[in-house]
Amino acid sequence: MTKSKILNKKQIQQKLTRMAWQIYEANYQESEITIAGIKGNGFVIAERLAKIISDISEIEIHLTEIKINKKSPLDSPIKLSPENVNYTDQVVILVDDVLNSGKTMIYGVKHFLDIPVKKIYTTALVDRKHHRFPIRTDYSGLILSTSIKDHVAVELGDNEGAYLE
Repeated sequence: MTKSKILNKKQIQQKLTRMAWQIYEANYQESEITIAGIKGNGFVIAERLAKIISDISEIEIHLTEIKINKKSPLDSPIKLSPENVNYTDQVVILVDDVLNSGKTMIYGVKHFLDIPVKKIYTTALVDRKHHRFPIRTDYSGLILSTSIKDHVAVELGDNEGAYLE
């Protein structure tokens, strides 16, 4: 299987910086927002976005990790960490690394629909546009048209990059 790098470490950082500015511009009047990252790379990206927004603004950032079974979201309950946080009237930014069909993201959004939040935005580093669910990214680093057979993998850390396999 061939692997093509579509984003390198520097490009990922540039995309995250742009996305953070867009989030700030849309929410500059808020005193606080919640950035909720889906467990794994989604949470790592959420942490990075939170740091950038904290560096460029006075907005207080609350960071939450969404623990969800990505393959079968109905097989186990969705959990948030930290637990027992009041999201009422909060702006929530839901973050994942890749938006493919929208299944993981829509189940992440579903959890917040039981709470009277102010707004929910969706964010992904790579949006593949193969949506099977009515979910779209409000902020994306890269929109990539791929075939359904292709796979996009994001590696964060030592060999950082986004790859088309």
